[in-house]
Amino acid sequence: MDVVLLVKAAIMGVVEGLTEFLPISSTGHLILAGSLLGFDDAKAKVFDIAIQTGAIFAVVLVYWEKIRSTVVALPHQWRAQRFALNVAMAFTPAVVLGLLFGKAIKAYLFTPTVVASTFIIGGFIILWAEARHAKAETAPRVVDVDQMSGLDALKVGLVQCFAMIPGTSRSGATIIGGMLLGLSRKTATDFSFYLAIPTLIGAGAYSLYKERALLSMADAPVFAVGLVFAFLSAWLCIRWLLRYIASHSFVGFAYYRIAFGILILVTAHFGWVTWAD
Repeated sequence: MDVVLLVKAAIMGVVEGLTEFLPISSTGHLILAGSLLGFDDAKAKVFDIAIQTGAIFAVVLVYWEKIRSTVVALPHQWRAQRFALNVAMAFTPAVVLGLLFGKAIKAYLFTPTVVASTFIIGGFIILWAEARHAKAETAPRVVDVDQMSGLDALKVGLVQCFAMIPGTSRSGATIIGGMLLGLSRKTATDFSFYLAIPTLIGAGAYSLYKERALLSMADAPVFAVGLVFAFLSAWLCIRWLLRYIASHSFVGFAYYRIAFGILILVTAHFGWVTWAD
């Protein structure tokens, strides 16, 4: 087994885990990291999606008590049933639109230049949303995921679809979108994590099945390394983020997005860095 390839897989796993649940776009960072590492062929694109499952295991671990209690109560408790239905309802729009437009998006939008542009635009949207949130004179309408209605869940699911554009950030779209829809910062973040479970597992399973002809058992060590490092880094990141949002806004992430997007555009324009398209 190529040791260099395993090191690249580990780096990509760390990038995935650290960025999947922050509002800075894991897909964008994986595209750019893959460009710099030369880890961006067709098989690598399947790898990028598959290792998201490692990050999801971290979500399951952190939220295990809520997930376990929901599953146990599902046959007889309406609150658990409503929560499960809300997650399913929020998940549905991404499935439908992904099947309809996923191929075209991958063909035309998965480039570093597009990613840089959406980084910048997303940063300004976060700044606007946080300014609006700070000026709000009333408390958030929903302060717990169990208070969410089916319509709240559907709206968050529709907002999640913007994340199909690489560089947008699935977590950023659902968290900031949820806040704009009346969810508290903690509620929007929690629901974003719960929604990630079916969304990312579904995307990973579908990608592996669709591109199964590209893969062989020889690829298993590379995928295993990516999954493990994605899990470990995501677990650390989730625990940190939940503490961070208790007393901070997402403004810092907005400035990071804008600065990083500008850096990519400038280096690409002047040829200082060759960003592979």
